[in-house]
Amino acid sequence: MNMIVETPRLYIVKAVEADINTIIKIESHKDNCDFLWIGTYEEHQAEIHDPNHRLLVFKTKSNNKIIGYALIRLDFKSEIFELRRIAITEKGLGYGKEAMIALLSYAFENLSLNRFWLDVYPDNYIGIQLYESLGMHQDGVLRQNYKSERGYLDQIIYSMLKSEYYLSV
Repeated sequence: MNMIVETPRLYIVKAVEADINTIIKIESHKDNCDFLWIGTYEEHQAEIHDPNHRLLVFKTKSNNKIIGYALIRLDFKSEIFELRRIAITEKGLGYGKEAMIALLSYAFENLSLNRFWLDVYPDNYIGIQLYESLGMHQDGVLRQNYKSERGYLDQIIYSMLKSEYYLSV
């Protein structure tokens, strides 16, 4: 197991090719698909092998079941951690918050990066509430930035700087 972070209930590990079909199922899940870009097998395979990406899975400690994943893009030159996707299958149990806290810690404490950012669709109310509860700053809105089956969608940008993180922990 290629451990990235351990939390009280989760192992957050680097994905392997055997995890890709599970990741696609998580992306395609009815509670997640409106809020995520769904990657292909080949795209996820490339992400696993790209040194500027981390494709991670969240496994429960109790039974080693994959209950979520995250896709991260790293810009080491500018010291930026971009959370491109995060999804959890077991909703309402606090796994999303636990994973987000761990990812913030990984970005700032383990990788010593300066900025953590993500984008979220305005109708992802649970995600927005989570990001704001963690002290993330709303930087702005990319208006009608993505065209989907639901129409043109805005993307709200949230971020946290290393200095803000260390004030909050």
